[in-house]
Amino acid sequence: MTTWQIILLVVAVALVAAALATIHTRRKAIRKVGYMMDALEDGELNFRFKDSNRFNRTLNRIRTIFEKQRQAHEQDSWTKLIRVLTHEIMNTVSPIASLSDAMAKSVDENGHSELDIKAGLETISDSSRNLIEFVQTYRQLSGVAKPIRKALDLQELMDSIIGLNREFTASCGATCLYRPEEQDLMIYADEGQISQIFINLIKNALQAGAKNIVISARMGKEDDVVVQVANDGEPIPVSAQEQIFIPFYTTKKEGSGIGLSLARQIMRNHNGSIELLHSNEKETAFKLVFR
Repeated sequence: MTTWQIILLVVAVALVAAALATIHTRRKAIRKVGYMMDALEDGELNFRFKDSNRFNRTLNRIRTIFEKQRQAHEQDSWTKLIRVLTHEIMNTVSPIASLSDAMAKSVDENGHSELDIKAGLETISDSSRNLIEFVQTYRQLSGVAKPIRKALDLQELMDSIIGLNREFTASCGATCLYRPEEQDLMIYADEGQISQIFINLIKNALQAGAKNIVISARMGKEDDVVVQVANDGEPIPVSAQEQIFIPFYTTKKEGSGIGLSLARQIMRNHNGSIELLHSNEKETAFKLVFR
């Protein structure tokens, strides 16, 4: 073999080795990006790659940006929660203080008053009772029990939930169906708490005028189970879509405004998640992920 042939052989081997190394590095990079996208999609930001190269440092910078955005969003959610709490409490306390002051000033030296004392006291009593109910509702939200989890057949669970709501659903002229994309799906969850979530979603849909409610389920990534609850009722206002999971926020005249926030807390306690996929003139859909 001549010198030039040896040189060409060495160059060819070097090129092949470089190509294989590039392919290997690219595959690792693709896996890292895929892992990061899955984590970001699930809201899990507790990962960090070793700062061993520029690519890893770039991924870590992206993760940091998302983390800062999430922290800012959480801070904004707390601000909105405090605003709602303040609004609700002031709406109840202000009439009590005003009426009490007016009643006190109207009483003369002989104990007589131009105001109807009985009616005033009844109003104060009603307002105080409303405030107590509000506080009890808040205690319910902040005191969600630790889930007692067990294996649940999703078909049986949905049959039970739909059966419990059948009369109310029929009275609204609506139908509620479970249509799994796969059979024999199982979740590991607290039956009572999870049932409460689906009952609330069905009730909300009926209150929005839905005539068709469809619950579907499928296997997701990494053996999780994805359940979607869709309905054709009135869409959630765009201005409210980012706030519906804030405690005590509601677009309805009646209701405590804790249903969806309670659902999110229950799902977090199950290491799962719940989110609004979309809400438009065609349908409103929520996605629940069980891990």
